Amino acid sequence: MGDLFAEIKQHVGGHQPKIVLPEGTDERVLKAAVRLAEDKVVTPIVIGKKTDINAVATEHDLRIDEVTIYDPATYEHLDAMVEALVTRRKGKETEESARELLKNVNYFGTMLVYMEKADGLVSGAAHSTGDTVRPALQIIKTQPGIKRTSGVFVMVKEDKKFVFGDCAINISPNEEELAEIATATADTAKLFGIDPKVAMLSFSTLGSASSQETKKVSAATKIAQESRPDLLIDGEFQFDAAFVPAVAQKKAPDSVLKGAANVFIFPSLESGNLGYKIAQRLGGYDAIGPILQGLNKPVNDLSRGCNVDDVYKLCLITAMQAIDQRVGV
Repeated sequence: MGDLFAEIKQHVGGHQPKIVLPEGTDERVLKAAVRLAEDKVVTPIVIGKKTDINAVATEHDLRIDEVTIYDPATYEHLDAMVEALVTRRKGKETEESARELLKNVNYFGTMLVYMEKADGLVSGAAHSTGDTVRPALQIIKTQPGIKRTSGVFVMVKEDKKFVFGDCAINISPNEEELAEIATATADTAKLFGIDPKVAMLSFSTLGSASSQETKKVSAATKIAQESRPDLLIDGEFQFDAAFVPAVAQKKAPDSVLKGAANVFIFPSLESGNLGYKIAQRLGGYDAIGPILQGLNKPVNDLSRGCNVDDVYKLCLITAMQAIDQRVGV
């Protein structure tokens, strides 16, 4: 996995994107921010009271001279931020309620990204997924043509890389949503140097079983194929038919995937969450993510059980997303 992140650092290097870390008083987050600042690949912006952040830095012997710190209570552009939030929320917030909302570090950090004071945001070390994603959906919103965001994991083991989605956000996507997740995940795979070959997973292979669930995946496959004819997408497939060439030859001999899928779309959050954790814990794969896709600006969610390395790596990925969105890749 070291090679993967060496490639990402090379890709990001020279652009110096600014990544917001709203949880500045979390020891893991602050340590990652210091490491990012020392590497001079990403410019970290941490949010919180300076006295509190300084206390954490002192306790853990961290030099934070090169880390940018914003305190929502003393931020010099707060009035402009309040005005921008009221305008963005289109009558759902008053000046008073917006000012109160911006005391929340995730809303404050999201507004920095929206106002282009930063390029992306990473949170979730001390907050739930909802606390991280909700401000992004309300303020940054999804890209044109995309109705909802979704969450994927890049699964890495030595020189092997796969992408699993959706493993983080959508509990039971319908056929249109599942198709949208598939095409968005294929585009995310390209960011990691993967030529996407997308398998729509089920407990059926091309009609070997028939139920409401299998018909949903089959219909989603057709929608995805029609919307993005430039992509290799096929299904519905059992995992072995998507991944093992010998099984594919027996179960799906005419499929374009030939058992060589590298992007796997799960039919529900339940199966996606189970799938990535089985690959992680039994298969020995590193699970990078969840990486949120479909937003106008990159916002990513950490696990509350994350370590410093997880924070550092997700910041690099967020920076890479920001750069590719900026240049239209």
